[in-house]
Amino acid sequence: MIGILGGMGTQAGLDFSTKLAKLYRGKLDQKYPLFILYNKSNVPKRLADNKSYKKVLKSLLEGCLFLQKNKCKFIAIPCNTAHHWYKDLNKKLKIPIISMPNEVFNYAKKNCSFKSKIGILATESTIKTKIYHKIFEKKYKLIEPTKLLQSNSVNKAITFVKKGKVKDAEKIIKPAVNYLLKSNCKKIILACTELPVAIFAYKSFKKVKSSKTFLDPNLILAKASMKNYKKY
Repeated sequence: MIGILGGMGTQAGLDFSTKLAKLYRGKLDQKYPLFILYNKSNVPKRLADNKSYKKVLKSLLEGCLFLQKNKCKFIAIPCNTAHHWYKDLNKKLKIPIISMPNEVFNYAKKNCSFKSKIGILATESTIKTKIYHKIFEKKYKLIEPTKLLQSNSVNKAITFVKKGKVKDAEKIIKPAVNYLLKSNCKKIILACTELPVAIFAYKSFKKVKSSKTFLDPNLILAKASMKNYKKY
């Protein structure tokens, strides 16, 4: 059984679960993967400061232990920022957590040229804690949007998705995307799980899977989860 620690945000957790189901859909109910989605929406804000670190860790650990107790074999967390707590969580669990940033990096190695520019759209906390930079910096050059675009485009798009205003999110994220494309980024990591919802709003799953520009961590994590699931 796959354990999913969601709620960060709720739309992102549902997006991940939908992609997980679509990747392995069958003609019968019994052919779909078994998973538990714990929509733990009461996790404190994942801020990049030491003051909130222990509070967030405690809440995330509570969620992981719930999934572990309910016989999940491993855990997927469809929240990039939450992976700032990844190492400490892993130390306290008997079952593994799939690392979303590591899976995205493994995917990039197969699909992106060495030393190429890769754009990254993420929360300010993900950028500040360098969750992706630490993994990518030796092989790629990550390009971020300007501070103004981060504030007026990326942050607002994330907020709109959380509020269910997907059309508004799809519109307001475009300036940040265009900036990265003009900066010669051949690929863009949607390193906040609300952003695939905004970017691929109302598009078919086929188009999501075949995108040549965007790296969707939710989709990549879902594929990794299915690969692990088949081992059991």
